[in-house]
Amino acid sequence: MSASKNRLAGLSRLVRNSPWLEGMPREVGVVALIAFFVALGFGLLAPAIPLFANTFGVSVFAAGSIVSVFALMRLVSTPAVGSSVNRFGERMILTSGLAFVGVSSFLAGFSQNYTQLLVLRGLGGIGSAMFSVSAFTLLLRVVRPDQRGRAANAFQGGFLVGGLAGPAVGGVILAWSVRAPFFIYGVCLMFATVVAASMLNKNRIARLEAQAAKDSGTEDSAKETLTWRSVARAARIRAYQSALVNNFATGFISFGLRASVLPLFVVVALGASPAMVGVGFLVSSLTQVALLLPGGRMADNIGRKPAMLLGSGLNALGMLVLLGWETTPGFFASMVLFGTGGAFLGAAPAAVVGDVIGGRKGGPVLALSQMMMDIGTIAGPLLAGLIADKAGFPAAFGLTAVLAVIVFAFTASMKETRGLPAPKLA
Repeated sequence: MSASKNRLAGLSRLVRNSPWLEGMPREVGVVALIAFFVALGFGLLAPAIPLFANTFGVSVFAAGSIVSVFALMRLVSTPAVGSSVNRFGERMILTSGLAFVGVSSFLAGFSQNYTQLLVLRGLGGIGSAMFSVSAFTLLLRVVRPDQRGRAANAFQGGFLVGGLAGPAVGGVILAWSVRAPFFIYGVCLMFATVVAASMLNKNRIARLEAQAAKDSGTEDSAKETLTWRSVARAARIRAYQSALVNNFATGFISFGLRASVLPLFVVVALGASPAMVGVGFLVSSLTQVALLLPGGRMADNIGRKPAMLLGSGLNALGMLVLLGWETTPGFFASMVLFGTGGAFLGAAPAAVVGDVIGGRKGGPVLALSQMMMDIGTIAGPLLAGLIADKAGFPAAFGLTAVLAVIVFAFTASMKETRGLPAPKLA
């Protein structure tokens, strides 16, 4: 046990000494490490989900529903998760959520019929909401106001690097067994649970949160709990509104349209091979990873608004390139633009939400921002796919370009929150 803890501590130090985490509390490195293992396991699992469902003789729609039920349960459980984070603390909900996903995924590998697989993946969605909301809330409460952008991007970086590593070996494992990825994903999640339970200290987190509240000008209300009524007050603040619409657009474009409609466009409309899709996604991810540190620093040192404007503007430009340059080079150019924009939109909206929370217990305030991204992720493939079926790919890209331009214009109307006291929401 002691040797295992020493290895975990050494791994945490290695992560913490990276340029992404310079000067930040060790908890940021721990959460980034957890995100890496979550994404690593999911990268192994994702291709196996519809293939495993297909072994039960179901339709393509039913097989796809296994993916959708995870996202749906994640969305509908998020409001309750936000309140639970306030009541029980980030550490408990984070650890419980990881264990919940890990156990449900491991059991899913033993599924004997479609219904069992559907139910267990739905339960996994609840655990995913518990992890993501509590992890982001923890990050934004333990760092100083001038570290929120970099902390958010460190979390995103863990996911991106893990997501790149997972598929690299996922195909080999899938060729061996369609059930094996579920077991390996479960093991990855249980390892992440051990990391969270052993390396996140409740008392230390409380001290960091108190200091962050002092730095945010909310020391007198550090123990204040922001409820869903507080969310209604926060929703009147233009900067918070901008963070919400940017998160929706990120879900719609990056996790929705880009992951569903765009691969079909490359293969069907451009006549390229599926391998070309993978190369384009790799280019986008590598671009985003390379620019995470500058993106976080811009949000922290220059301002949340300029970073959000740059990110949303690059998203809009990426859609316009797809719309006007329907070639393979145009596809790669758009993927570079999306990756660059993602590096800035991973940091700035989260930093704005952190500025609004101001070190207080703000689970519901963070939960709504997560819900907006999930709604975009669900709506993107459905709406863009429907339009592509009825009117073609250019129409789908045109609609998304209009959305991106509207988000850019909306962001331009917000006030900067960097360096300002947190608003009164009680």
